[in-house]
Parts: sequence; structure tokens; C-alpha cells
Amino acid sequence: MFLKIIRLLLFSLLLTKNILAIQDSSKTNFIIIFVDDMGYGDLGVFGHPTIQTPNLDQMAYEGQKWTQFYSAASVCTPSRAALLTGRLPIRSGMASDINRVLFPDSVNGLPSYELTLSEILKEKGYKTAAIGKWHLGHKKEFLPTNNGFDYYYGIPYSNDMDAINNFNYWDQYKGEELNSKNYNVPLIKNTSVIERPVDQTTITKRYTKEAINFIKENKKESFFLYVAHNLPHIPLYASKKFLGKSKRGLYGDVIQEIDYGVGQIIKVLKKLKIDKNTIVVFTSDNGPWLPFKTHGGSAGLLKEGKGTTWEGGMRVPAIFWSPSNIKPAIISDTGSTMDLFSTFISIAGGQIPTDRIIDGFDITKTLFDLKRTDREVTYFYRGTQLYALRYKNYKAHFITQEAYTLNNKKMIHEIPLLYDLENDPSEKYNISSKNKDVIDKIRSIVLIHNSNMIKGKNQLINRKLIN
Repeated sequence: MFLKIIRLLLFSLLLTKNILAIQDSSKTNFIIIFVDDMGYGDLGVFGHPTIQTPNLDQMAYEGQKWTQFYSAASVCTPSRAALLTGRLPIRSGMASDINRVLFPDSVNGLPSYELTLSEILKEKGYKTAAIGKWHLGHKKEFLPTNNGFDYYYGIPYSNDMDAINNFNYWDQYKGEELNSKNYNVPLIKNTSVIERPVDQTTITKRYTKEAINFIKENKKESFFLYVAHNLPHIPLYASKKFLGKSKRGLYGDVIQEIDYGVGQIIKVLKKLKIDKNTIVVFTSDNGPWLPFKTHGGSAGLLKEGKGTTWEGGMRVPAIFWSPSNIKPAIISDTGSTMDLFSTFISIAGGQIPTDRIIDGFDITKTLFDLKRTDREVTYFYRGTQLYALRYKNYKAHFITQEAYTLNNKKMIHEIPLLYDLENDPSEKYNISSKNKDVIDKIRSIVLIHNSNMIKGKNQLINRKLIN
């Protein structure tokens, strides 16, 4: 912790004071709404035929809808580490080929040498809060309040962990384990457990309430608010007001309650007259968990879902909203959740760290001026292995594997599978035999990337691995 404070003090000396932002940088607020396991096709504005999401649809209409936006990993922990550090999770050690995520018996978390977006914004005078799922370490030293957040209220890991009774995990979609008392999941405020097991039927509503309270309390301050919903990760829960309201069943009820909460946050921003000084981003940590059938989401026209490096596993819905600042548009350039790190720091008048590799791009010019992004290459990791790579509109798969179920045989492709995502977003038609020049170019990119990659020490270990 002491070393982390020293690093932050040194880093703060490098922060610039005169970078122009959309308005006075001291008044530019940032809100990230990060949902769990929502598929690319789960919102009305992204094509779902029955789930009603009027608030998110309106956000997209007034702001920017990004149609080719990617998470940095197809499962929870590495995706969240990448979001807050702007770095591929393999660099921080928050990716593993054994334990894919952190568990209640995990011993580590996000390393103290990593700089988070919240830490950098806090150094710029921002009030910071994390509401919801953390999943970057549940021990006190790894919680949000030791990673740049002034306040934390939420569940420290996935809502399906700490199961009390033995049951077939993959049968949860049948609804047999929907009593939240079957999961001994804690609710934490700052560093103290305040409820265990948490009543998950009201958790979405409570997260929204906490978010609104934070906004009201800091309406005259610059703030960064990170709202990370545990849902629609299984097991699914919705409050009484939303149960049975969706034609898509319980999953649809959950999405519609999240949409309502987003609407409430937008409403309070407008009421307080700080909407024009606030950037709101809505996106997902990865694609839908398809093995859970009706309790999993939809990837729309994309192939596969969570746990894979096919498009359905890592391309996620993304909406950027800020009245009078973000120009309304449908953006088809590629973007990444890691880009939020560099973009927010730039807008806040800060300096992106130069003492480490940052994989996120500053996309300010796209948000404000509709200029093309600089990103030509997107990396698709599963654990610590590079499974696929996108170069411009082409995507090559070196390894393919199904989601994390019992039958997930790994397939290694000596000649990579190649798809033209502009004309074939569903990845149906392998065109590698006719595009040797593209394959050669992609292989050269991989060679350079691998030669420069310094992997962080694996942090996703538990007591069993130690023993």
C-alpha cells in the first residue's frame, strides 16, 4: 500500500494542467454503467424484438451507438481489470489458464502496482464511487477503497458464488436455485460486510438508489461513478415491480429493470442540471452466457457468447451519452472498454501514464468530432493465450474453443480461420485460402506483439493451487 501511494505521488507530478476538455475539466463528470453478461442483441436499440429498453434506446438516439465495441476478455475478472487499468489483463496478471476469474477462496486481487482510472481521476480532484460488482479481489487491501474509490457499496464477486447447497450448476436456468438465500454472497459497504446473504431480489434497485445518492451528494463536485450491475449474470433476480413484465421472461424482466435504473440516473442528472457536464457510458463486461438458455442473453447475429473469442463473446453493446458534447451518430469503428481509461483521463486534463504500456486509445476525437479512431488491431485473449486477432475488418482465429462447459475441446488452426467482419459479422465463411497476404500481415503483427509482451505474475490463484 505504501509503495502504491509513492507511485501515485510520483505520477501526480506528471499530470498536465492545461489540456482542454469539452468544458471546464473540473466540471466534467464520468459515469460508467457496466452490466454483467449482457449480450450484443439484448437491447431494443441493438435489435431485440421483445425486451423493452426505452431509456437506453433514447440514450443511443441522443448520443452514440457503437456497433463494433469490444471487451478485453470474455469473462468477468480480466474484463474488469482491463476496463479500470486500460491494459490487457495478461499484463497485470489478472488472466489465467487455470482459474479464469477470482473466487471466494482466491488469495490475491488487482496488484498494487497497477494504476486505476479511479486513482488518476482522484488525483485530479474527482470524487469517486464504485457501486456494484467488483471482482478484482475481495480482501480489504484489494477492495475499491484501496484502488482510488472514496466509497464502495456492492458485492465483491459474482452473485452465483458461495453457494450453500450442492446442485447442478448448469441447471440453474431451470429456476431451482433462485432463492438468493442459497448463495452466501456478502454485501459490502466500504470495507465492512453489512448483509449476508444479500437479498438479490432488490440489488439492482439498491444499486440505482446508491448511485443517485452519490450524484446528489456530489452535484457541485467533479465525480467519477462506476456502476457495475451484478445482473444479468445468473442466478437472475428482479424486484416485484418488474417481475413478469417482459415478454422475454425473467431475463427480460432483469434487463428492463436495469434500463429503468439507467433512466432514473439520467433523470436526476437533468434535474440537477449537470447532464451537459456529464459523460455516461453503458456497456457490458462480455457476451451472454448461452448454456443457461432462457436465463442467458442473446448475441444477436453474432456467433457464440461468453467464454469464447468469437464475436458473440467479446463484442458488446456500447452507448455514449453527453448532451451538447457527444455528437449523435452510429459509430462502426472498432472500440474497446480499455479506451475509456485513456479517453476519460484526456478529457479530465490528465496525462496518460508513460511508464507502462497502455492498450486503450483516446477516442475523444470520435466522440466530439466524429473522426475515425486510430485502432486497427484488436486482440482476443482467452486466459493468457492469444486466440484471435482483428486487423481492420479481418479477424483471424488461431485457436477456437467453446464456452466454459464440460465439452470445450480446444482446436488449434495451423492456417488461421479468417473472416471479413464487414460482410460476415456472424463468422460463417472462412476466407483464409483466398487471402494469404492478409494472413501474412496478421502473423507479422502477432510476432511483434508476442515479442514485446511482458506477462504479469498470475494473481488468479486460490488456496488449492497454493497447497
